[in-house]
Amino acid sequence: MSKMLIPERHKMILEILNKQQKITVKELSKEISVSEATLRTDLTKMEQDGLLVRTHGGAVLTDYIENETSFSVREQKNKNEKYMIAKKAAEIITNGRCIMLDASSTALELARILKNMQVRLTVVTSGINTATELSENPNITVILLGGVVKGGSNRLEGNLGASILNQIHVDIFFTSANGFSFESGLLDFSVYEVELKRAMVQSSQKVAALLDHSKIHKNSIASFASINEIDIVISDYPLSKEEDRMLNEKGIDYMFVPNPQF
Repeated sequence: MSKMLIPERHKMILEILNKQQKITVKELSKEISVSEATLRTDLTKMEQDGLLVRTHGGAVLTDYIENETSFSVREQKNKNEKYMIAKKAAEIITNGRCIMLDASSTALELARILKNMQVRLTVVTSGINTATELSENPNITVILLGGVVKGGSNRLEGNLGASILNQIHVDIFFTSANGFSFESGLLDFSVYEVELKRAMVQSSQKVAALLDHSKIHKNSIASFASINEIDIVISDYPLSKEEDRMLNEKGIDYMFVPNPQF
């Protein structure tokens, strides 16, 4: 195999990990014909970038680690920030709208707020727990997208719900992500979840990204919404002047949620 550039190697490593979830340096060396020493350097750099987790003799996908933890545990991470972001998001939801929520823990926080609001809505969601919360409000019509239930999570994956999306006009899609890049937009690890989220983006008039500070500048394998497809970002992350300029140039409305730790 001809010598690959570093970005090409990293992309290939992620593609392999996305299929296998975990791999050893020895196996990786045989598969892509790169020395073990070079691969160890690559894996260390990729771990620093939040793309994977190093193990003894190899690496695992970050998403693999996350999937080993129950949704109830994961939703506790930055819970207060997620609640404040969800509270801000609720301010732009008006009566009679059709909105969509993904299966993220931040969207679940938004669902908990909406179930106690005096508002008439249609809500489309890929989140099982999200749908359950919303069903407690008799003024909210809940449409749960079809798909494959991901073990240990709150989400449905795959494109089985795409046919429903083609029949629905969604005003705003509220979504979170594994990471956000000012160049690439909203990113996730799971190929199956990315596939569904892309369809959700395409069926929505507007896309609102709900991102706590830990998601900003975090890399992942695939984009489900380009920077040009995002209309609103709601976050506790304090933008630099350059970042603010970049979002303004793209016409993205940045709704800042103050966080005392910054």
